Amino acid sequence: MIMIRTTLHIICGDSRSRAEQARIAFALGQHAEVYGELDELIERLPSDGLILAADDGSDEAAERVIGSLADAGIWLPVVFTASEPEIERVVAAIKAGALDYLALPLEMGGLARRLDAILAEAGQHADRRRQEVEAQQAIALLSRREREVLELLSAGCSNKEIARTLEISPRTVEIHRGNMMTKLGAGHPADAVRLWLTAEQEATVAPKVEASGEGDRGLRVDARTAARRARIGRRRQRQ
Repeated sequence: MIMIRTTLHIICGDSRSRAEQARIAFALGQHAEVYGELDELIERLPSDGLILAADDGSDEAAERVIGSLADAGIWLPVVFTASEPEIERVVAAIKAGALDYLALPLEMGGLARRLDAILAEAGQHADRRRQEVEAQQAIALLSRREREVLELLSAGCSNKEIARTLEISPRTVEIHRGNMMTKLGAGHPADAVRLWLTAEQEATVAPKVEASGEGDRGLRVDARTAARRARIGRRRQRQ
């Protein structure tokens, strides 16, 4: 039995598919709102619930959807759906900020199992995603050099170490560091470091693709490990 009840905002260009998804949602005791496209949902500005968004298969579809929602100030958790989810698209969706990824057509028993877990995590996920986006927006205000200083500061480097790595004087590091903290509204270096770590959130995620009649198939993904190692490698080479 689904104990947590919410509204499922279903975005899908296929009228039959979204009608079937809504039918299953109602059968599970949830409420459903359906939309033919993302703009219809944004016009409504929903304040609660969960978004089920069809992955249209286009390049950067997940980033576009979640970015548009963030621009509109909509922080509801997003679950993407597709008839035949590919691991690359699941990874891309999770990296973009999606909470989960489900296979279509939805199967009532499978959705019931996943929905409990999704809704239990939804609130914290939405808050975390908001913090990440706001931190990324703040970091985007920095110049390239200010970002480099902040990255090295977050890695535990002293001003002298940062100066040696970037081949600039310690005094210049202090200037960039002061400008960086002013732009971020940080009263202490630790505040700036927290913003950086939030913006660069590195996590191992384990999305589950629910396939009708096949049960759960765990997909364990660490999509950003390679990029993180590359950054560390470049930093060590500069040192």
